[in-house]
Amino acid sequence: MTVGEREYVRVRLDLGYDGTHFAGWAEQPGLRTVQGELTAGLGRVLRLDPPPRLTVAGRTDAGVHASGQVAHVDVPGPAWAAVPGRSDAAPGTALVRRLAGVLPPDVRVHGARQAPEGFDARFGALRRRYAYRVCDDPAGVPPLRRFDVLHHRRPLDVTAMDLAARSLVGLREFAAFCKPRDGATTVRTLLAFSWRRTDDGLLVADVQADAFCHSMVRALVGAALAVGDGRRDVDWPRLVQDRAERDPAVAVVGPRGLTLEEVVYPPDADLAARAEQSRAVRTLP
Repeated sequence: MTVGEREYVRVRLDLGYDGTHFAGWAEQPGLRTVQGELTAGLGRVLRLDPPPRLTVAGRTDAGVHASGQVAHVDVPGPAWAAVPGRSDAAPGTALVRRLAGVLPPDVRVHGARQAPEGFDARFGALRRRYAYRVCDDPAGVPPLRRFDVLHHRRPLDVTAMDLAARSLVGLREFAAFCKPRDGATTVRTLLAFSWRRTDDGLLVADVQADAFCHSMVRALVGAALAVGDGRRDVDWPRLVQDRAERDPAVAVVGPRGLTLEEVVYPPDADLAARAEQSRAVRTLP
């Protein structure tokens, strides 16, 4: 890729972070963010001032975690070639090692490589997969899981939650579960929404979509919890969805239990076409 007279290399970064002490992904003046820490680390390692700009698959909110986040960054060719220094390591391998030395312990880049032609971390994604973890044990959340599991004080019926969740899957209007933004569509394709109880007693939601609107996952979880503890019937979330307007009865649960676990992309040959398709405004047929 050439910008002006400079040759750039697009680099894919795979990363994870504990969102507990971050004000979300996106840089904000005076606040600690994942983007801010990673941008500063890249600028230091690559010796670039100003540091390069990052594009991310999904901008997580304050307190939300990630184990499978993806971002891309365009790096001047000479800076990319210089990353290994005197070592014989590949630039991506060297970048991961060097970032580990400058990033704080609650954010880690675990993969870096030159991206294929047409790759865009945001618009090229086919789907994003989130997990939301809940504990309904009256004793509370196990101490070692206190930062990524939500405690719910009432016992939960996971079968009812799963039935309610699955009824919302498909290409639908999700205005009832999104915070509206001017000019933004709330039509989304919810590819999967299910609940299970694990061997250690936690309830885990699997939520997958081509893209999510603001607060959508946590609102979907809030609706399912209302079903699980008996405050609402199994068909209530679908009835709310069909009304296609923000419902104050749908609680947006806290960010603690939410983790972005995977971003899936198409084969390399289809990346450019997927990015173009994603930029189009979604509508219902």
